[in-house]
Amino acid sequence: MQNIAVSAHGVSASIGKSPILHGIDLQLPAGRWCAIVGPNGAGKSTLLRVLAGLLPCHGQVRLQGRALGDWPARERARQLAWLGQAETGGEDLLAWDVAMLGRLPHRAWLAAPDERDQAAVTQALHATQAWELRARRLGALSGGERQRVLLARLLATQAPVLLMDEPLAHLDPPHQADWLATVRAQVAAGGTVVSVLHELNMALRADELLIIQAGRLLHHGPCDAAETHRALVAAFDGRIGVHPVQGQWIALPRELERAA
Repeated sequence: MQNIAVSAHGVSASIGKSPILHGIDLQLPAGRWCAIVGPNGAGKSTLLRVLAGLLPCHGQVRLQGRALGDWPARERARQLAWLGQAETGGEDLLAWDVAMLGRLPHRAWLAAPDERDQAAVTQALHATQAWELRARRLGALSGGERQRVLLARLLATQAPVLLMDEPLAHLDPPHQADWLATVRAQVAAGGTVVSVLHELNMALRADELLIIQAGRLLHHGPCDAAETHRALVAAFDGRIGVHPVQGQWIALPRELERAA
């Protein structure tokens, strides 16, 4: 029987008085990378926030088969970690201290970091190519450098389920490749990654696509399946096409298809 890391049952959500999500049902298997995609305003980030327990909803979200609200906060934070869009705060903290925040769920209140915390942060900073930034303040970093430090904070939690909203923001192509390698390592070790991505070509490298349109789940399936590609094209009103190129699936705007 497949182990389900995160599931949603009849989930609807609003921001203010505006309904965003409508009756979402999904099951995300453990040990897989699922990319959430869809047009602007489809509800992708809202769905991820609901799955993280950061936004109230109607319906139920479960983490490892247990209702999200039934998890004690510290225990849940050790199992599920979150990286949001354009996170602010902690501008005066050193990058090392920002990454160390990821270890808070593992430490007693006001306890100093121990050797395990030090090792986890060191590993995370190396994984995101941010080790050389460890003595610099967050507010002094470029957008890409800052994102790598925040990714290190996420990895330092060593949570088996990682939720990331636009994790490739500000990252140049080499660091996007580093992120992809990190995600693959996480999944190979049995972890689960759920990421909202605008970069469709990177999303097509995932194990599964979860396609959202107008707040509803349009399709959930393997990235290499023809049915998934048809749903992806439909979600963008036929303005893209999906093609195999050198063993990888890529999405191209119709204008570029005609030019080619």
